[in-house]
Amino acid sequence: MGMDLGPALRQVAEGRAEASFELFAHSLNPEWIERALRATGKASVRRRKLPAEYVVWLVIGMGLLRDRSIAEVVRHLDLVLPGSDHDRQEVSGGAIVQARDRLGPQPLAWLFAHTAEVWATASAAEHRWRGLAVLGVDGTTLRVPDSPENDAEFGRPGTSRGGAAAGYPQLRAVALMVLRSHLLAALVLGPYRDGELTLAQTLWPKLPDRSLLIMDREFATYELFQRLANPSRERYWLTRAKRGRRTAKLHTVQRLGPRDAIVELRPSLQTRRLHPTLPETLRVRAIHYQRPGFRPQILLTSLLDPDAYPAAEIRALYHERWELELGFDEVKTHTLEREEASLRCKAPARVTQELWGLALAYNLVRLAMSRVARRADVSPTRISYRHALNFIRLFWLSAHLVSPGALPRRLDALHEELALLILPPRRPRRFPRAVKIKMSKFPRKRPRLRRGLK
Repeated sequence: MGMDLGPALRQVAEGRAEASFELFAHSLNPEWIERALRATGKASVRRRKLPAEYVVWLVIGMGLLRDRSIAEVVRHLDLVLPGSDHDRQEVSGGAIVQARDRLGPQPLAWLFAHTAEVWATASAAEHRWRGLAVLGVDGTTLRVPDSPENDAEFGRPGTSRGGAAAGYPQLRAVALMVLRSHLLAALVLGPYRDGELTLAQTLWPKLPDRSLLIMDREFATYELFQRLANPSRERYWLTRAKRGRRTAKLHTVQRLGPRDAIVELRPSLQTRRLHPTLPETLRVRAIHYQRPGFRPQILLTSLLDPDAYPAAEIRALYHERWELELGFDEVKTHTLEREEASLRCKAPARVTQELWGLALAYNLVRLAMSRVARRADVSPTRISYRHALNFIRLFWLSAHLVSPGALPRRLDALHEELALLILPPRRPRRFPRAVKIKMSKFPRKRPRLRRGLK
């Protein structure tokens, strides 16, 4: 029997599920869900216990309510056909799996890409540095359940113990993030065997005009410098130079100030063989600096104008790159609860679907935090993610008990409570990063002197 998506979406917005979704309803437009389903050919064609638009919310709820089983998330969100209470039927685990398989990962990927473009573009424009949107790019890995399907699809890294494979398969993710609000602007997923530079190729066209991309030095390649250099669109980049002989032999073209100069880069022989059409030289700006307790460093950037972009501000700005690492920590440590196998699913398609839902949930939480920060007139990074996540989880778990008329007051109260979770300004790092040695619980075996020796 045919099913019109309009009434179904209105039921999501107006029915009992409204309480659970009210917090994010004004951000995640139901029309976007409908467009995602139609664009990927996943719209429900007949009446089901779990229509496609409900399953979209289920996958997002899985990312947000990490401490609840999938069946509990379904029951909490009340994802069943409309009807009288005594006619409602429980949704079996098999029905949940079948509904997720029918949906697939494509609608979640489409929905994330569309929402990220809207939300991240607005957020980057709000938090500009000297007229430029500040973004960062970096990669990370996530462990997935140890199943033959996941192992074949994603692979696993080797270890230092004789090259044996690691305990869990892992997937690799490369993210483009608005550094001053932690909103994900784009995300690409792939197997562990694919490198970050390989996966990131699809991210470069998504860089907005009038933007500055801050990169880890592992991304610092001559080919990428040439690709990103586009003064006509005001797309710039900033990274730390790799250590080595080539860095020490930078050819200075023009001195701009103390420890600030325009230098000329040349491609290596290997780069020339791989990319024979690249120009022979590239002029970039090299800014030397050293912080107390750290080694001397060189920043390379395409921001060539010393008046428009002062060196002192660029030195301070580079360290905002770590905001992306903090964003990864927010996902792994707080959202995923530091579990050994970070994701739940044993089938690759469900793993990918779950990760897109997790990315959507993360952006929705970050969007709510940005609104709170705006009301409190502080930076979004001054709001505690862990406490905000816990508050929002509690809201989701209790909102279905509140009458619809009281929800606006609950939302205002939530924002007022979140405003109390403002973190103090960050202290600058004064000492180098170090890994502390874990102490063993066993006594140390001390060498014994041979008999007869003193």
